[in-house]
Amino acid sequence: MNETSYKENGGNVMVKIYLDPGHGGADPGAVGQGINEKDIVLDIALKMRTILLNDYENVEVRMSRSNDSTRSLSQRSSDANSWGANYFLSLHCNAANGSAQGYEDYIHNSESSSSNSAKYQNLIHSEVSKVNELQNRGKKKANFHVLRATAMPSVLTENGFIDNSHDASLMKESSWRQKVAQGHVNGLAKAFNLKRKSAGGSDKLGTKGGPSSSGNASNASNSSTTSNSTSYKIIAGSFKSKANAIERITYLRSKGIDSFVNTSTVSGDTFYRVQAGAFSSRENAEKQLTVIKNVGINDAFILTENIDAKQREVSSQTKETNSNQSKPVNENKPNQNDETIPVENTNADQANTSEYSILGPTYLSPEDMNRFVKQINPNAIELGYYYSTYGEYYGIRGDIAFAQAMNETNFLRFTGDVKAEQNNFSGLGATGSNNPGASFETPSDGVLAHLQHLFAYASTKPLPNKYPLLDPRFHLVNRGIATTWVGLNGKWAVPGTTYGQLILDIYQRNIKTTMQNLEGILEEIKSNK
Repeated sequence: MNETSYKENGGNVMVKIYLDPGHGGADPGAVGQGINEKDIVLDIALKMRTILLNDYENVEVRMSRSNDSTRSLSQRSSDANSWGANYFLSLHCNAANGSAQGYEDYIHNSESSSSNSAKYQNLIHSEVSKVNELQNRGKKKANFHVLRATAMPSVLTENGFIDNSHDASLMKESSWRQKVAQGHVNGLAKAFNLKRKSAGGSDKLGTKGGPSSSGNASNASNSSTTSNSTSYKIIAGSFKSKANAIERITYLRSKGIDSFVNTSTVSGDTFYRVQAGAFSSRENAEKQLTVIKNVGINDAFILTENIDAKQREVSSQTKETNSNQSKPVNENKPNQNDETIPVENTNADQANTSEYSILGPTYLSPEDMNRFVKQINPNAIELGYYYSTYGEYYGIRGDIAFAQAMNETNFLRFTGDVKAEQNNFSGLGATGSNNPGASFETPSDGVLAHLQHLFAYASTKPLPNKYPLLDPRFHLVNRGIATTWVGLNGKWAVPGTTYGQLILDIYQRNIKTTMQNLEGILEEIKSNK
């Protein structure tokens, strides 16, 4: 399949992208400034896979490795060839003498400037260079194995010099790796005419089926004025699927950004907005927008609301239709030095959850839990048995604790500071990139520590002694301080003003998915009577 056929099909043909994070396992790749090439490129590749599968239609992704494992060069190229990939993208970091720095990419030296490999290289090089904050070392050619032995168009990107202090300082930042991943994906989207998902994807408000043009966004921005009657809301995505909105909130929380779901009706359609702040100052809103975009949320925008006139305009990205349907902000008049406007959370599903207790029975089976997370993350490990077993022993709702783990780990994708190898499914002790928190020897131990920590919050009774105490922070908890899931707000997570509600939203999704599965089984039985 060539470049022309993708465009003729309007992005409706399945595109198979093969991602190859270099090195791995016994081979660390380049080493410098306290970091290894294999770890940096794996994280970028995993972030790319997430963006491609979550945001685009008709795309499949396969990776040469999705963990710290060893793969030979021939294994990588053979796997891509046998899978029938349409494109091979190999991710690397450079090293030299400590003074060299910058980004460069390669195609095979036999490729002409009119080849598909060269065309795709041009697009990827342009998009990555826009966001990576690295010196541009240009587009190059080489006789690397993965470029020579692959049967499809291919490129190898060198994302900075790991032994250079400037480049390495960027590599250490998760937000930078997210931007580099997004840059690569932007290039792939242009190369293969990928279509953004219209339902459950990054569907901007008022577009009814896809992202709108941002051609006149600057005009909307320039027409706004700052006054006490104007609110600038940061919308970090607007979705037709509430489930996808919750996933976006989970991702933002992993980056230390608090947000909540706010529903809106536009032209009769319901949208679930992820709101990540509201300001009386346009300048401060722009700063927050930059923070949101720096963690990879490129569809974020500012929603300007004139509270007195109940009119709105969307700036930065797009305009929303039917602006007279906007709901006014529940504003406490700000002081001159108080930039943030308190905004009411209008998510109706969160209104009646404040009394749902942490202690109680577990209703979902281990299979129900495992099946649910695998629909979102097929590579997720199976934890359902541990949450069911330990939940029953401690008298804790193990299935909701499982939902909490999904919230903390972005459905076991570990896109935040805590990494999969820590077996820390509840963020115990994690306070930032310099302190990713506790580590446990096995997944079972990690779940046990999670349930013990919940027991400390929910009960004043002594911890039952069947299992050893593995929670390193058990004795730091003011016992019985939170008996409900919503009671964890501002305690387990700071500021975490909607933390418990997010957990219960995920739990509700798990229940609905289980019910759908059971209804399907029931229908199958009926049809075979």
